[in-house]
Amino acid sequence: MTRNAQDTATLLIIDDHPLLRRGVTQLLELEDDLELAGETGEPEEGVRLAGELDPDLILLDLNMPGMDGIETLKRLRQDGFAGRIVMFTVSDHEEDVVAALRAGADGYLLKDMDPDDMVRQLRQAALGRMVISESLTALLAEALRSQRNQPATPDIQSLTQREREILRELAAGLSNKLIARKLDITEGTVKVHVKHLLKKLNLRSRVEAAVWAVQEGVDK
Repeated sequence: MTRNAQDTATLLIIDDHPLLRRGVTQLLELEDDLELAGETGEPEEGVRLAGELDPDLILLDLNMPGMDGIETLKRLRQDGFAGRIVMFTVSDHEEDVVAALRAGADGYLLKDMDPDDMVRQLRQAALGRMVISESLTALLAEALRSQRNQPATPDIQSLTQREREILRELAAGLSNKLIARKLDITEGTVKVHVKHLLKKLNLRSRVEAAVWAVQEGVDK
């Protein structure tokens, strides 16, 4: 179920740094609409807690001993976790950003961000929006541009009017569920349109489409 702005979002922290977990916990205690569901430094326990607690949002570290963040992310999705998963890390390497987003992350935030900005981003993530640290946007766009397999340049003119509408909502970071609600169509219909527009634009993920749309001004 998509949350409303006035609802309280529950959050699970999976990070092997105790001080970081404590810091985020203290930050959440100051907010009325964000609530800690649980926290752990063990990825395996994090997967178990996700199933037990069913939080709205998971804040997941990228580099952890044993099972790293990408593996943990894949395990969570394989186990059927449908909530939001945001990577929270010190790594601003383009390969890490791209790998996380392509593995199904709903966001990528850097640990050196301002606390107030972090709270704002967590609220946006809980509401169904994709969140990426502002400093990474240009890096991600360039990484996706250089890694694209085929030389064809995406052409907005190849899209139908409905596909363009959906692309604009992708650029705004909306989930399929929120796009469906906004355009008054089914979530299944949104998925079909997303599949078609990715194929037409020679892009491999909704994240690539969103970044490309922002860079090209399609979101205006």
